[in-house]
Amino acid sequence: MNLDAINKIYKSVKNTHLFGRYVTNEHLEKCLQKLKKPNVSILGYSVENRPIYKIKYGEGKLKILLWSQMHGNESTTTKALFDCFSLFENNYDIGNFILSHCTLFVIPILNPDGAKRYTRLNANEIDLNRDAQSLSQPESKVLRSIYNDVKPDFCFNLHGQRTIYNVANTKIPATLAFLSPSQDKECALTPNRKVAMSIISKINSALQVEIPNAIARYDDAFNLNCVGDTFQSFNTPTLLYEAGHYPEDYNREVVRRLIFISILKGLEVISKGVDATNYDSYFDIPENKTQFYDIIIRNAKITDAQDGTTDVAILYKEVLKDERIEFVPVVESISKLDDFFGHKEIDAKQKFVLNSENSMLNLGNEIDFVLINNEKILLKP
Repeated sequence: MNLDAINKIYKSVKNTHLFGRYVTNEHLEKCLQKLKKPNVSILGYSVENRPIYKIKYGEGKLKILLWSQMHGNESTTTKALFDCFSLFENNYDIGNFILSHCTLFVIPILNPDGAKRYTRLNANEIDLNRDAQSLSQPESKVLRSIYNDVKPDFCFNLHGQRTIYNVANTKIPATLAFLSPSQDKECALTPNRKVAMSIISKINSALQVEIPNAIARYDDAFNLNCVGDTFQSFNTPTLLYEAGHYPEDYNREVVRRLIFISILKGLEVISKGVDATNYDSYFDIPENKTQFYDIIIRNAKITDAQDGTTDVAILYKEVLKDERIEFVPVVESISKLDDFFGHKEIDAKQKFVLNSENSMLNLGNEIDFVLINNEKILLKP
């Protein structure tokens, strides 16, 4: 797959009806009306009776099940899926090649109630990615039902991760992360895990040109309550995708394009035939770590009684307001943070750092700006 060609294609296939972090069934349904080729159906309904859609593309013998927004506030992969649909509908060689070898069964929003609320959980406050054994929720039953009906050869479990993640031993954000989930407590390298690892290795190799050293490997600790671990335990090669943070890309539009490329690359590798003996390079991908804050203010004085200086860490709380996501800065830590990084770093130069009322900062403060030596510093992205 030629990345230059794919990036040129992307400019024409990006779905302009989807943008930003808030993506719901209402947005989805407007896009579904514009699709030409696929078989669109309703698989079932959420707790609050919202439809859960299935979109089918292709007639190839290899069956691939893909789902996104299992966590309602992880919308980047949903946007990327609709960009893929646009490519499939416009007679590009890469799309035609994939669809001649694969049949894709796609659930673009598994958790429409969570998507509407912009929450990780469903309307019953259940994490669907911890419900793979209990199957206590209608959304979980929908996913298991299509899995049983389709009997897929591969699964793509599409997620998003927070801005806190970095590539291990670096101050590089984990822009993308991948995982071949474990299927037992020993994290054994089973044949289907090796297949998933080999696909991820190819994706990683292709994307290093775009985002060198910015891809991480997600923790493979075993939890059979997770969907990926369960499907892997059924001996179906399963890939976890995590859409992470790219510098200043809080709307996740750059990452959306990278996920688009990653999905296509994974499908291309499957279409060409997976060489499962090439799984070793999967372990060359560094691990995901959590050493980032959105902002760190270094060398700050907080009180007159303070001996020396400290650091102030800010994390953005994502708040749904008027169908848009606002990023609210919250004081997360006041301590020396030598082992942490900020997506943005501010040097207070041993000056006092105060809140908007000219008062002392406290943990949990929601603040749009700080005062450093009486200068107002905006904290919002």
